[in-house]
Amino acid sequence: MEVLKIATAGSVDDGKSTLIGRLLYDTKSLTTDKLEAIEKSSRKKGLDYLDFSLATDGLVAEREQGITIDVAHIYFSTKKKSYIIADTPGHVEYTRNMVTGASTSQISIILIDARKGVIEQTQRHFFINNLLRLKEVVVAVNKMDLVNYSEDVFNEIVSEFKKIQEESEYKDQKVTFIPVSALWGENIAKASTNMEWYTGNTVLDHLENINAEDFQKSTQTRFPVQTVIRPKTEDHRDFRGYAGKLNGGNLKVGESVTVLPSLTSSRIKEIYFFDKKYVEASSGSSVTITLEDDINITRGDTLVKSDEVAESFKNLRSTICWMDSKSLVPGAKYLLQHNTNRILTKIDSIETLKIGNYDAGEINSNLQINQIGQVTLKLSKNIYADTYENNPENGRFILIDPATNTTAGVGFINSLNI
Repeated sequence: MEVLKIATAGSVDDGKSTLIGRLLYDTKSLTTDKLEAIEKSSRKKGLDYLDFSLATDGLVAEREQGITIDVAHIYFSTKKKSYIIADTPGHVEYTRNMVTGASTSQISIILIDARKGVIEQTQRHFFINNLLRLKEVVVAVNKMDLVNYSEDVFNEIVSEFKKIQEESEYKDQKVTFIPVSALWGENIAKASTNMEWYTGNTVLDHLENINAEDFQKSTQTRFPVQTVIRPKTEDHRDFRGYAGKLNGGNLKVGESVTVLPSLTSSRIKEIYFFDKKYVEASSGSSVTITLEDDINITRGDTLVKSDEVAESFKNLRSTICWMDSKSLVPGAKYLLQHNTNRILTKIDSIETLKIGNYDAGEINSNLQINQIGQVTLKLSKNIYADTYENNPENGRFILIDPATNTTAGVGFINSLNI
């Protein structure tokens, strides 16, 4: 079944968790015990309606404060497709969670409180969507019941959002605007009778009509080797397989592949998924591959099609979202984890970004937690990489503090060999 990956975004109390909970309820994806727990908690709060935000807020602090702190992944299905929703926090101090939650998604739903309109966090979340090159954005103007279902209010928000879109650097995204009331389920899975002036699809209908295959971000084949499999059994004495997750394009038995960084070549002999053989492996598959030639391959190497060899670079310019309480400063040294390869790197320069007006900031001496900036890095050795725009899986990395082993930042490669 087709799977669509969605990230939600919005400011505090815009209703992200409520919208997701309503989707779960209307698609009959809530278990009986979960629904009973929501009913009990709603009555305990003295509410005369079901608080569907309780369906997604898993942490005690989230339920007590009525906010989302951690990234929650919610799964549900319809007869047409399956969905994975990353419910990300709205607070500025959890920007790093928004980035990580959206980095694996195909589309985004940005919620706007109809009473507040477009605010700074709206611009921040749209900026992050552009940064991650998400091609489709659904803007759900929520709480329309609190503005008397006003078409004028909705049109004003649409107009203001389009101004932000026109100022953005990334022009390929499709933006769809839907007026909703997540609390009462209006235009979520069922059309609203209070907004007859809106003739478009509900949120669920819109999602059902999206083809997930249209969001394949790259066709370049990249197969980072996670481990080399050498069984010590009598039946498999000569078996040598390379296990990993295939990204980008597909691989077939008989195809010529090149090993990076050694640049040695061979042909695919067999493709295994557990104990079954396949003629072809598709993107996203975790498989084991054997080659016709016995060549030296270790963890950290990457198999690519021989006519799709990535370029080798030692200097990078990247957009980095900083996640550590210790600021990022020029001259600092970190471990750069790119796929299964780990390389020592030195920070050369930092330029923070002013999120909201899309203008580049000044060259600063540091990058603090939750800040996003343009950073140049010098690597201790060459890596074979792509820009994030051309190949997301091979164009992103994390920075690890070698002293604490903390994941300190996530980066997206803009240009190489600067």
